[in-house]
Amino acid sequence: MKETVIVLDFGGQYNQLIARRVREYNVYCEILPYTVPLERIKEIAPKGIIFTGGPNSVYDPASPHYTPEIFTLGIPILGICYGCQLMAHALGGSVISATDRSVSEYGKTETAYQTDCTLFESLPARGISWMSHRDYINEVPDGFTVTATTAHCPVAAMANEEKKLYGVQFHPEVNHTEHGSDMLRHFLYRVCGCKGEWRMDDFIDATVAQIREQVGDKGVVLGLSGGVDSSVAAALLSKAIGRQLTCVFVDQGLMRKDEGDYVEQTFTKLFDMNFVRINCQEEFLSKLRGVSDPEEKRRIIGTEFYNVFWNKIRDSYGSGFFAQGTIYPDRIESGKGDAAKIKTHHNQVGVPADIRFEGVIEPLKDLFKDEVRAVGEKLGLPHELVWRQPFPGPGLGVRVIGEITAERVKTLQEADAILRDEMEKCGYAKELSQFFVVLPGVKTVGVMGDARTYDELVAIRAVTTDDFMTADWAKIPYEILGRLSNRIINEVEHVNRVVYDITSKPPGTVEWE
Repeated sequence: MKETVIVLDFGGQYNQLIARRVREYNVYCEILPYTVPLERIKEIAPKGIIFTGGPNSVYDPASPHYTPEIFTLGIPILGICYGCQLMAHALGGSVISATDRSVSEYGKTETAYQTDCTLFESLPARGISWMSHRDYINEVPDGFTVTATTAHCPVAAMANEEKKLYGVQFHPEVNHTEHGSDMLRHFLYRVCGCKGEWRMDDFIDATVAQIREQVGDKGVVLGLSGGVDSSVAAALLSKAIGRQLTCVFVDQGLMRKDEGDYVEQTFTKLFDMNFVRINCQEEFLSKLRGVSDPEEKRRIIGTEFYNVFWNKIRDSYGSGFFAQGTIYPDRIESGKGDAAKIKTHHNQVGVPADIRFEGVIEPLKDLFKDEVRAVGEKLGLPHELVWRQPFPGPGLGVRVIGEITAERVKTLQEADAILRDEMEKCGYAKELSQFFVVLPGVKTVGVMGDARTYDELVAIRAVTTDDFMTADWAKIPYEILGRLSNRIINEVEHVNRVVYDITSKPPGTVEWE
């Protein structure tokens, strides 16, 4: 039987990141909602269970809870943040609000560890952990010992080693926690006894088999953007069903400079599929005229995408399945399940009611970006395609702040093309996870040719990350930023100022809208 670890989802923002870390250690992982019956968990017979974080308070009866019987199964359990508090609360400990004591903590926190605890064995006795909590554990349950503390949190971690129950108030799954990945590895291998035999090939084989079984002899239509996600989804679908796949590329005029032609040329050569291109810039700009609210723009772009898509293909492809390259960050940031909604992603907008597809296929919906790239490489996709930077579904519509017009899109395209050209020339592109230009809709006073100007400001955004759930702003050398500023101002009409965004995620998102 395949060794499995269950991540029990209580509504936190980092839930899939936990699963991703588990898979990094070659252990198969399933995410289940906290509403899953205990009998289902018994059927799976997991090697371990991880309780996730969440935004609620465990002492609130309306908050997510789980039957205490889960602690009697003899399965190792690790509770993280809310999951740690839930464990303490369910087993007779005390969890109270930080309003009673000044112990709420957010961000990087100096933490002291008891290294005789299995989770922290062979690790430094002090380090930085990433905290995000209002409530705290005031008293651990019987049989538990305190295994980590901070200056303000009396129970930063606890353990009942005999019953293999562990809880950490911090988030070991994020990069900001020093040695957090090692702590998870210790739980998987030393506590749960995992062997680490699962590989990405297993995911591909299982997904291909699942697609074939689901689709049968019917057709599949994929909305293809040319980005990494939809490209890898197309490759998986092509491997599974070949010419039963039709890829439809909606060129809404919000792509990067000359990108529509690149997409068509690349995919007509790369895949054995039906390829349909729809040019519809005027329709999109008309629908967006006068709209500046970011959520409304996303809704319009997403809805119009599906309307154009369906109106074009309904006569020829009126049956079968609809596929899309949704990945987990799309779902978690759109507020699927119990996770707090951050923003709506275009491929999370509901399919119009008159679409008569038999179902939706999202083969990458449980993967993070780096895992999607790994799948692409396993499938033999070209390196330059697999490692293309993420591009939002609404395209430049979320990088033109305020109203979207053809002139503003052209300004952004030209500035963005210069950024990409310079980064490739100097070789710095490989140091960055994502970089692009934003047009904030701010005009500033300048002096050009001894004359006053009042023109557009553009912002450069560049980040480094390995999961896109958290990200740091990139420390691009000043001389490169200087060249970028000079070129953009000199070569792009109606731009007289360039600024650089130095906001990390959190508190900001990678995209501005």
